[in-house]
Amino acid sequence: MRNELVEALPMLRAFARSLSGNRDRADDLVQETVMRALANRDKFQEGTNLHAWLVTILRNQYYSEVRKRRREVEDAEGTHASRLSDIAGQPGHLELDDFLRAMRLLPDEQREALVLIGASGFSYEEAAEICGVRIGTVKSRVSRARARLEEIMNGGVTLPGGDSAEKSAHEIADAMRLRA
Repeated sequence: MRNELVEALPMLRAFARSLSGNRDRADDLVQETVMRALANRDKFQEGTNLHAWLVTILRNQYYSEVRKRRREVEDAEGTHASRLSDIAGQPGHLELDDFLRAMRLLPDEQREALVLIGASGFSYEEAAEICGVRIGTVKSRVSRARARLEEIMNGGVTLPGGDSAEKSAHEIADAMRLRA
């Protein structure tokens, strides 16, 4: 089979060049064809036409690549790729960590009111009932908490380090459970 494969190379090159129109691409197709033929030689049936089998492999390889290239966009200068860039997820995690540490700097009453209204979706009336205070008190606490968080997150206050955001989230959740 190897001798016949070597004898078939000129014919495969000519066929590949007629398909691709490019000498380098044709050589790549022939190389891929030979590699596939050797990898699948157990599928070749002795006594059948080896040249036809090799041409079929080459042809299938060529048309598979053509179909693949139709879905690709030529982007030599990288203009399309630059529009597809994705910002890494890590900064979001770090921002969340900063936010949770900033939440811990709020007085308990403000943090509780903000979590009930902002994160848990309770109405001001429901939050007031949960906290056992008037609606105006809840609104005031939420307003002060938002203003303070904005100040902290904009760099007006240095965030404490050391504790993890996970611990902060658990503390907020525990405080909510105690009130309920």
